Amino acid sequence: MGLSLVHSRALLGLQARPVCVEVHLANGLPGFTLVGLADTEVKEARERVRSAIANAGLEFPGNRRITVNLAPADLPKDSGRFDLPIAMGILAASGQVDAAALAGWEFAGELSLGGELRPVRGALAMALAAAATGARLVLPPGSAEEAALVPDAQVWQALHLRDVVQRFAPAADADPPAHEDGATPAGWSRQVARPLGHTPPGPDLADVRGQAAARRALEIAAAGGHSLLMVGPPGSGKSMLARRLAGLLPPLDTQAALETAAVASLAGRFRPEHWGQRPTCAPHHSASSVALVGGGSPPRPGEISLAHHGVLFLDELPEFGRQALEALREPLETGQIRISRAAHQCEFPARFQLVAAMNPCPCGFLGHPSRPCRCTPEQVARYQGRLSGPLLDRIDLQVEVPALDGEELLQGPPGEGTAAVRERVLLARDRALARQGLPNQQLDGRRLDDHLAADPAALTFLQGVARRLGWSARSLHRCLRVARTVADLRDAHRVTTADVAEAVQYRRVLQTGS
Repeated sequence: MGLSLVHSRALLGLQARPVCVEVHLANGLPGFTLVGLADTEVKEARERVRSAIANAGLEFPGNRRITVNLAPADLPKDSGRFDLPIAMGILAASGQVDAAALAGWEFAGELSLGGELRPVRGALAMALAAAATGARLVLPPGSAEEAALVPDAQVWQALHLRDVVQRFAPAADADPPAHEDGATPAGWSRQVARPLGHTPPGPDLADVRGQAAARRALEIAAAGGHSLLMVGPPGSGKSMLARRLAGLLPPLDTQAALETAAVASLAGRFRPEHWGQRPTCAPHHSASSVALVGGGSPPRPGEISLAHHGVLFLDELPEFGRQALEALREPLETGQIRISRAAHQCEFPARFQLVAAMNPCPCGFLGHPSRPCRCTPEQVARYQGRLSGPLLDRIDLQVEVPALDGEELLQGPPGEGTAAVRERVLLARDRALARQGLPNQQLDGRRLDDHLAADPAALTFLQGVARRLGWSARSLHRCLRVARTVADLRDAHRVTTADVAEAVQYRRVLQTGS
């Protein structure tokens, strides 16, 4: 009889929970049993592991009774990440691998029938968890480079099952020299973090002609981290403006880059060349609420989490399903989304910056200077009423983007470029961070009172506006945050009546019921 233990990890949300792969070989009727709340992809590992071991020139103990247990038994396991640890456990239990040498190592990787290792999702989350415990991690190509981005992570890459077996063969040293010929398997190498690559320039704001009010709102949104809704007819430049917001935002620090990359890795979307770049997600308006906020079993991140520390652009906002739009309300307030299922709960980060665009009416030409609108007042009210009052309450800036005439579009001067606007945005953000340690959009409660520094006349003016327009407390507070950003952009310590008046103008585009 033979018993071996190999360590790996299962993903539950963004957490990489430890899993012990226990393999027992016993005499009796030949068989291969896999237990431990394994999903279909994990159960299929039996055939992949059998073929990979045989085609790697190793001996599969097919005449023994093989029992594989993935512990803990109540933790769901999915995907093919357990192929490699199961294979190593079988080889260790049969004496082809030194079982004692596997201590302190964790394995993950899908096996092809020929024994090649294929990448798996969630390598960054696994590396973060392994680095916290000091464990060494063995991963396939693609996943290993990704995991090596984690500081202090000890990551090795293996190309083939033979390379892993050769490294842990009974006669192998515990730590073979890395550069001596023949001491290290050809397909075995340690991965180190690469320096951050240069972020390629995005589309320039100078391409957008005219639209002074919308450009100003975009600058305020970037400086304070505020959400933005643009309303205007087709072709007025809403999408052009939205695609240029990410270029105005400051670069990600290492911790934020790791958080963003970990979510992308969990969804299988991480690309090393995108490291350190702020993501921009633009789902189609046919997206379901699960696709937008996350879900499934086991839960996967949605578009709002994939846009963490970046921009979520929702074009044709009223065309999204009501359920999907209402699901945005909680993450817009808290910066995270909790997905609850009968067996477990998962939390995903969702500190995204919402930029939305919509037409003013179904035909799109309400208020157009030259094209008449074909919609009745009831149709316009029904169309705009698809956006609930509580959702609009959570959008800080609501600006009109009117149609441009041909002369201004073709002969007008180019607008101010991204570089100049970005410089002002970075200075305003630095002022807010030096004062309160977080962007203005995240100020709430006592922190808003402590850092607002508003003139009494400005507060009196805002109280009158809120009373006349019937604003909620949330609308009033969001207006104050925007006013604080306006003051930061002009390098002012105090918020004046002019700052508040400008902020008020950005909350009066749509008037809908809830």
